[in-house]
Amino acid sequence: MVLLVLFALLAGAGTALSPCVLPVLPAVLSAGVTGGRRRPLGVALGLALSFTFATVALVYVIAALGLPNDFTRVLAIVTLLVFGVLLCVQPLADRLEAWISRVVPKPARAGGDGFGSGMLLGASLGLVYAPCAGPILAGVITVSAAQDFTVGRLAVALAYSIGSAIVLYLLMLGGRRITDHLGALRSRVQVAMGAVMIAVAVVMIANLDVQFENSIAGHLPSALVDPTSRIEQSSSVAGDLAALHGGGPLSHETGTSQAAAGERLPTYFQAPNFVGTQDWFNTPGDRPLSINQLRGQVVLVDFWTYTCINCIRTLPYIEAWYQKYHRDGFTVVGVHTPEFPFERDASNVQRAIGDFGLTYPVVQDNDAATWNAYHNQYWPADYLIDAKGRVRLVHFGEGSYTETEDAIRSLLAEEGHNNLGGHAKAHVERPDAHSTPESYLGAARAERFANGSILPGTQQFDSVPPSSLSSDQLAYGGQWKIDRESATAGTDASLELNFTAQRVFLVLGSPGKPRKMQVLLDGKPIPNSLAGPDVHNGVATISHQRLYRLVDLPHPESHVLTLRPEQGISGYAFTFG
Repeated sequence: MVLLVLFALLAGAGTALSPCVLPVLPAVLSAGVTGGRRRPLGVALGLALSFTFATVALVYVIAALGLPNDFTRVLAIVTLLVFGVLLCVQPLADRLEAWISRVVPKPARAGGDGFGSGMLLGASLGLVYAPCAGPILAGVITVSAAQDFTVGRLAVALAYSIGSAIVLYLLMLGGRRITDHLGALRSRVQVAMGAVMIAVAVVMIANLDVQFENSIAGHLPSALVDPTSRIEQSSSVAGDLAALHGGGPLSHETGTSQAAAGERLPTYFQAPNFVGTQDWFNTPGDRPLSINQLRGQVVLVDFWTYTCINCIRTLPYIEAWYQKYHRDGFTVVGVHTPEFPFERDASNVQRAIGDFGLTYPVVQDNDAATWNAYHNQYWPADYLIDAKGRVRLVHFGEGSYTETEDAIRSLLAEEGHNNLGGHAKAHVERPDAHSTPESYLGAARAERFANGSILPGTQQFDSVPPSSLSSDQLAYGGQWKIDRESATAGTDASLELNFTAQRVFLVLGSPGKPRKMQVLLDGKPIPNSLAGPDVHNGVATISHQRLYRLVDLPHPESHVLTLRPEQGISGYAFTFG
């Protein structure tokens, strides 16, 4: 954790020197070079605190109050406009400074030298600065959105903020020395700086700052856009990042080699209970289960989520095992830990359970409490527990079905169930190792976009010719509202994808009402013979949020997929098979 905090401090300083911060820099300098001598310190401190709040606490506040995801941006624009006007109209600025000197406690006023007003302005700049956070803070935000606060997570965000604030504070001091030499022109400089703040706010209203950031991200080397990327990829830092998400010390397959060899399975640790859960399904009266209740049975705890194609492909085998061995003392508990916000909805989970034909118990783990209790970090992940409540086998991902079933049979045999018959039979789709990798549409994990870096906000994208897309590349066209985890179609929206796969899936949703989406393959409406079951005559009807199967080819091929969704349809992630 110490290493991660130090890295966050360095990453924050690096972000403050990156091109991403250029749209924010005029407002920062304007705030710091005017007012009392302590204002730069107030701006830096306010920015650090509000940035920490924006990257950790505000995630919960926005979700709890149902506020739009761009609320912080709107708040920052309003604050910039207000302070810009105040700097341009000196009597108003004097009244505000006098009011703050009465409201803010004396130790915080630092002698009335602009510290309090600087903190207020710095707080607004922290909200503007939040989108510039590098990938490490994106990870912190993603983890925070699904988990409770921890001191470690807060320390990482605060260290990042302090690193940025130190660099920006030094920049403000440098600008202040220049303005100190201007003497009589100081009042005019203040008005000019106020005009700069207003101009920055207008630029943000028009989303020109986002377009600028996309432009520089698309034309500069990644090392300049994100100077911390190489550090983040170090094994030590990556390990600490994984620990934030509950990553444990288990290997990819723990115990499967012993199961394959017919050896007695090792014992790893006592299985944690199901903690912090919500609704239960497929139990008597939908009542909760516990590990203690299940003592005497062999239990497979399967971590999954209903839009994960890798999870979906394992479900036929898990259901087949449950049907075959349940009467011999075997049970399954599917722990549904969501990846996207809409997967927390109990009705969506219940619908998915019915669609997949699952009859074994399933529990919602919306806060990832049980996930963390097992130190899990994968979808899907299976933990096989013996009749004494001990974890005896762990497997992450797809495959190793025979080894896992042999392990189930081995633990049942330990309890005296030897007449088990033949193995269960199930039909599963096998993943293609050469398929296009999973591709996310939201800003938090967007990669391989021809548009350059994808940042949050409503944006107007230029159309990208499909012929110009390289393998596995995507491109937005028209208007899209980009959030951290999703993208919502606006006017004339389109999405291009150059893929290699047999099947193409996309997590989609249409809040409020069903909407249509055109599906084209190589520029023509996809024929029914090549379309997935969710597409008819080249059109998909999008309603509730789930995984939609758009393309179903006879064998893996390379094509360009074009989607033209109606305004209001939201997309989350492509997966392939």
